[in-house]
Amino acid sequence: MRLGFLGAAGEVTGSCYLVETGRCRFLVDCGMFQGGPEAYRKNLRALNFQFDVREIDFILLTHAHIDHSGLLPRLAMLGFRGPIYATAATIDLLEVLLPDSAHIQEKEAEWQLRHKHRRGKEAAGVRPPLYTVAQAQSCLRLLKPAAYGETFEPAAGVRCRFNDAGHILGSACLEVWLEAGGGGRKLVFSGDLGMPDRPVLRDPEPIGEADVLLVESTYGDRLHRPLPETEEEIVAAFSRTRAAGGNLVIPAFAVGRTQEIIYVLADLVRRGRLAPLKVYVDSPMADAATRITLNHRNLLDAETRDLIDWLAAHPQKMHIEFVADVEASKALNDVRHGAVIISASGMCEAGRIKYHLRENLPRSECTILITGFQAAGTLGRRLVDGARLVHIFGDPVPVRAAIHTVGGLSAHADQQALLAWLGHFRRPPRTYVVHGEAGSAAALVAAVQDRLGWPQVRAAAPNEFVTL
Repeated sequence: MRLGFLGAAGEVTGSCYLVETGRCRFLVDCGMFQGGPEAYRKNLRALNFQFDVREIDFILLTHAHIDHSGLLPRLAMLGFRGPIYATAATIDLLEVLLPDSAHIQEKEAEWQLRHKHRRGKEAAGVRPPLYTVAQAQSCLRLLKPAAYGETFEPAAGVRCRFNDAGHILGSACLEVWLEAGGGGRKLVFSGDLGMPDRPVLRDPEPIGEADVLLVESTYGDRLHRPLPETEEEIVAAFSRTRAAGGNLVIPAFAVGRTQEIIYVLADLVRRGRLAPLKVYVDSPMADAATRITLNHRNLLDAETRDLIDWLAAHPQKMHIEFVADVEASKALNDVRHGAVIISASGMCEAGRIKYHLRENLPRSECTILITGFQAAGTLGRRLVDGARLVHIFGDPVPVRAAIHTVGGLSAHADQQALLAWLGHFRRPPRTYVVHGEAGSAAALVAAVQDRLGWPQVRAAAPNEFVTL
C-alpha cells in the first residue's frame, strides 16, 4: 500500500492525496492550486499524475472549497468516471461552486483576449480555462452523498466514515480502513479543521485511533485572537470608517466566511455594539451558499439558530441585501459612504470584490477588512503585507484605504485547537503534516513532538510517496 502527496504539501492549496491498496486506487480531494503566477501552470501539470486518471476507482472529498475540489471537473474531463463521495451539504455547495469556478475562468480568458486585442497583440499567451461551465456541470453527476457517522464501502477492502470537521458547512474529516494481504491500516485525513466554540457550525468531532494520520497546518504556527477581541477590532473599524465618511469593504469567501461575518455583525447589532446596519452581500455564490446553509439548519449550532430567529423577528435592525445582477453590483460604485459591502473572492483574486477594491482602495476614508487567510502571491496577501500600489485588471491602483486584519474569524483551527484535536488519539499515529506553508507546517511538527511526545511526525514533501 502506498500514499502519495500530490498537493497541499509545503503549501496550503491544491489538496490531493493518492492511496493505492494493491486492489484499488483512490484520491482524497482534488483541489485547485491558488495564488501566484505559477498557480495556472501547476494546475495544468497537476493532473499529469503518475497514473492514468481512468484507473482511479473513486474519490473521497473532505469539503467544497475550491482548493480541495476545484480540479474535479478537469479530472472528469480527462477521463475519470468513478463516484465522488461527499456529504449532502458539500454536494449542494459544489453545485454552485464548481460551475462558478469555471465561469470565472472563462471570463478571465475572455478579458485577457480583449485586453490583448485592445493593445494590438496576438491572442497567443491567453490562458484557456482549465474546464468549462458545461464540463463542471457534467462532473456533478459523479457526486454521491455520504452521511456523517455512517460507515460505507466504496470498494472491496476499503471502508470509510465521514465525521464533522466544523470548518465549513458539510466539511468532514475522514476515517479510512484499508485491508490488504491479511492485514490492514487505518488512515485518518483531518481535512480542514474548524475552531471550536465559534459561531455558525458545530465543533470538530474527535477521532481516537489511527495508524496513519494526515493533519492540516494552515495556522500551525500561531494562535487566533479570542472572538471578543476580534469583535472589538470590528467595532473599531466600523467607528473609524463611519467617522471618516467612507465605505467598509469586506473580502470574504462566499462559503463559510460570509455567513460567519453576517452572524457576527448581526450579533453585535443585537447586543447594541453596532447601530442598525444595511449590508450589501455582492456575490451570487454567497447568496446561494447562504440559502443552502439555511436549508441545513440541523448542521448549525444552537446559538446560530437562535440568532436566525431573532433576525427574522427584527428586520429593521439589520437589513441584508443580496446583490443579484451585474448592474446592481456596478451601482454600488456610486455609494460613497455608509456602505458595508461583503464580496467574494476572499483572497481578492477574482470576482466582484476586485471592482469594489478598485473603487475604494484609493480613498483614505474607506476601510478594507481582511477576515481570512491570504495565500502567498494573492492580491489579498499583498494588501496585508502593506503594498502601497497594486494592479487590478492590469491597471495601477494606489492603496490609501485603511487595511484592517482580524484574526479571530478563521475557519481553520489554530495551533492550540489542532493540538487539542490531536490529543484525542489514544496512541501516537504515524503523522504527516500537510496543508500549510513551510513555516507553519514545521511549527506544528515541533509542537506535536514537544507537547504530545509523538515520535513519528513530519511535514510531507510535494509529490512524495510513502509505503504504508
